[in-house]
Amino acid sequence: MTERGLVVRVMLIVAVGSVPLPAPRSLAAQDTTAGKQVYVKWCAGCHGETGAGDGPAANTMLPRPRNFTGAVYKIRTTASGQLPTDADLMRAIDDGLPGSAMPAWKSRLSDGERRNVMAYLKTFSSFFADTSQHVVALKFSSVPGGGSGAAALKEGRQFYDSIGCRKCHGDQGRGDGPSAPTLKDDAGFPIFAADLHQNWRFRGGAGVEDIYHRLRTGLDGTPMPSFSDLIDQKFLTDQQLWRLAQYVRSLSPAKSPEVRDVIHAPQIASTPPVSPDDSAWAHVDRYWFPLVGQVIHKAREFAPAVSGVWVQAVHDGKTLAMRVSWDDRTQSPDSAWLGFEQRLMQTVVSDDSQAPKAEPWPDQLAVQFPRHLTDGMERPYFLMGSATDPVYQWRWTSQPRRALAGLARGIDQFDTLPAAPGAQAVFDHGEWRVVLTRALATPDTGNEVQLEAGRAIPVAFFAWDGSSGEHGSRMALSTWYFLALDRPTPPGVFISPALAMLVTLGLGLVVVRRAQRRGTGRSGV
Repeated sequence: MTERGLVVRVMLIVAVGSVPLPAPRSLAAQDTTAGKQVYVKWCAGCHGETGAGDGPAANTMLPRPRNFTGAVYKIRTTASGQLPTDADLMRAIDDGLPGSAMPAWKSRLSDGERRNVMAYLKTFSSFFADTSQHVVALKFSSVPGGGSGAAALKEGRQFYDSIGCRKCHGDQGRGDGPSAPTLKDDAGFPIFAADLHQNWRFRGGAGVEDIYHRLRTGLDGTPMPSFSDLIDQKFLTDQQLWRLAQYVRSLSPAKSPEVRDVIHAPQIASTPPVSPDDSAWAHVDRYWFPLVGQVIHKAREFAPAVSGVWVQAVHDGKTLAMRVSWDDRTQSPDSAWLGFEQRLMQTVVSDDSQAPKAEPWPDQLAVQFPRHLTDGMERPYFLMGSATDPVYQWRWTSQPRRALAGLARGIDQFDTLPAAPGAQAVFDHGEWRVVLTRALATPDTGNEVQLEAGRAIPVAFFAWDGSSGEHGSRMALSTWYFLALDRPTPPGVFISPALAMLVTLGLGLVVVRRAQRRGTGRSGV
């Protein structure tokens, strides 16, 4: 190589080295000024202008929005008491926190906007500026095999009991343990123990790995501790903690429930089951319907306790049986929960004219239909009809334990009808199971919906948790869905195709045989 060529090469190397290369994604420049603009527009309404979790909407929410000033975060991959990583913060921003008012922002904001607002959130606390803090994610082991087997789940259940999970989460994991009515977070706000049967509402993720991570890290700011120290103390092994996570995951459905518009009620040959625990229900499809707070009419309910109901239905051509089940931490009224109820009503804002006061309210359920079925898609007003267009409802209450039928003429008026649906109910370890029955056709065609097979029958659901102060207009509700009373498939539907196949096969054999005979005759000539 010539001297000149060597000089040119050195100059090129120096020039390339002086050009800044693109920063890795995790180290990309973040603009806190731009992040503040995003925060003020989209976040301050809940989290407050100073990040203290005191925005204008905060007092309608449970759990409350995160207070960024203390840098205490529930969902992390770091050890208890440690700051979250940037990846932890981005995950919460991107995916949201199910079971809370925090939505997923990944589809609403650009990548740059989300990273800028994440950087701005960190300016609310001096802890993030402390260079002595070494934010390092924990090293998690891989999930062991065999986690869905009976032996593994039994082992997980043993540790569920031995390390005290049942004290808060309850014997069956529905958040109804003996300590549940006393729980509060570090800010003094009441907090519900997680219902382990609804993993789609887990704020840290629904999978086994996510549950294991929460067991290792704990949920800072809440009564949920980290169990990493139990591994360090040799009280249990890492694999045994995985078994606990696998047991907790087994309490929820294999897949998150999919909301479907139509409840299909098959027609059965036997008498429809009237007991909530009849074995026949195990063979009937279940449908999940989410419920939201009633926020249209005073007094409003911003944070309802019942998040949804499971519905099953069957009929025999004459009678409908509908089974509605939902998770409820207590069989209301329950004096043990009055203190929690009072704290809850003081925490979540109410627009009642008087200060809210805890009362021993019952649990309640309402199933709503239009009075008359129409050929079109017209339906009455979903919030219990109106004075001019009432709706037909079944209403069940836990105390006194009974069901009524009547016409709702708006949210404040319910006119009871003489004929009530049959009702049986069971409360079992934090779950209500209620079966309501009624004849498809009734004499009162003017007021009672006539349930017809083959028709799309509008139906809606309402629920009240008495121990959360829900009564009257403070309730959870759904929109309109549909009930379809299926007809049995006529035998001809199966027989006709089979006959057609046999006829076709027979004709084919005849044609083949004739062709063979002709061939034989020609060969003889």
